[in-house]
Amino acid sequence: MTITPTQSLIFDPELIRRYDQPGPRYTSYPTAPHFREDFDERSLQGALDRSNTSGRPLSLYFHIPFCEHLCFYCACTKVVTRHHEWGTPYVAHLDREMALTRAHIDGNRPVDQLHFGGGTPTFLRRHDMTALLDSIRKHFLLLPDDRGEYGIEIDPRALEPGTLRLLRDFGFNRISIGVQDLDTAVQKAVHREQSFALTAGVIDEARQLGFRSVSLDLIYGLPLQTPESFARTLEAVLALRPDRLSVFNYAHLPERFPPQKRIPDADIPSPDTKLRILADSIATLQQAGYLYIGMDHFALPDDELAIAQREGSLYRNFQGYSTHAGTDLLAFGMSAIAMVGPTYSQNIKDLDTWGTTLESGHLPVERGLHLSDEDLLRRHIITRLICDFSLDFAALNRQFALDFRQHFAASLPALEAMASDGLLHMDDHTLTVTPQGRLLIRHICMAFDAYLAQKPVRYSRVI
Repeated sequence: MTITPTQSLIFDPELIRRYDQPGPRYTSYPTAPHFREDFDERSLQGALDRSNTSGRPLSLYFHIPFCEHLCFYCACTKVVTRHHEWGTPYVAHLDREMALTRAHIDGNRPVDQLHFGGGTPTFLRRHDMTALLDSIRKHFLLLPDDRGEYGIEIDPRALEPGTLRLLRDFGFNRISIGVQDLDTAVQKAVHREQSFALTAGVIDEARQLGFRSVSLDLIYGLPLQTPESFARTLEAVLALRPDRLSVFNYAHLPERFPPQKRIPDADIPSPDTKLRILADSIATLQQAGYLYIGMDHFALPDDELAIAQREGSLYRNFQGYSTHAGTDLLAFGMSAIAMVGPTYSQNIKDLDTWGTTLESGHLPVERGLHLSDEDLLRRHIITRLICDFSLDFAALNRQFALDFRQHFAASLPALEAMASDGLLHMDDHTLTVTPQGRLLIRHICMAFDAYLAQKPVRYSRVI
């Protein structure tokens, strides 16, 4: 199998120290802090109505916010509770939200992509999960024969026997499992204790059931981690041979995420220790045959993400990297974010208000954004950089009827400085990110972000 140079990676600690500054993760552009409150229910309804003329397939996202336990590092929108009975009214509200949305969506548009996130989607008991799956099947046209990209985030600690079989029979074919770290001291420090045997058992069951892809999440920079302890975690995880691995940087922002206040600053690894953990992890993953997809993600060469990247068809949205571009993303559940045509919309983040809004017959939109032509241009550039690590100026000029160097004259000094430092190559025809610059792709994308100077936002560091 041919591996393109795009998928190579070089760890340059000096470059990383110089450019490791706070910046967006670019799951969207413009990013969520720039959404506006004057984007309301009527705005979303109009976007849904107009989207039908495109005939684009659909992507569905369901946010299940409940967690039995509070992980101290977590920055997700969640509701911590042991009351599993709360799942029943939540699923009923999801059914109502789907019905209100479907009133504006052509039912013949197929669902190419489906994702359950959270929170902990497997918090739902089997009867509630069954009811939710039945509602989705009632409202939307699902793809037969395992042709869709249907994934769910799994917490092995909250997985009823038989749930994986239920999900597989419905059509789910991908699972993502949060591991974070296997060291017992680290697990206790972040209040997430999960044995290797439990994780391995879920993966083994999933593979026996025919799930096509298994992805595991790790976090470096957690309290009490050392290069040696994380190397042991990575060694154990690689023995499971996941199809994909995400190795995220822990962003310690206790002023924004109150649960992180339970982690003493003194327990956080130093920046140099974090860099060593990352460098060692990259070397280990490359030796094990994994390719760097980008933005913390690695995959085996025969994984669909790696193939899509080589073919130039990789895409990225709010759920991460995907092989399904050209869809309208409908989002359900408290805080969920949709992307319909040239718009974003985010649901109400408060559980009770989200539910009562639906009970009153209204879509629970809290804020959103109509993207301008300039937004769409810059989103395209940032997406292609994150997925391809390159830009073809002539193709951009044709697609958007512009002169790249003239249009982005204000960005050229920053790009030229990064070229001088070895992050990228740029000539009259192309911009190509170097193997040394790929870990810093967020910083390169920031050169095209017109919003960074408009509104101060506290972002995590790039590495």
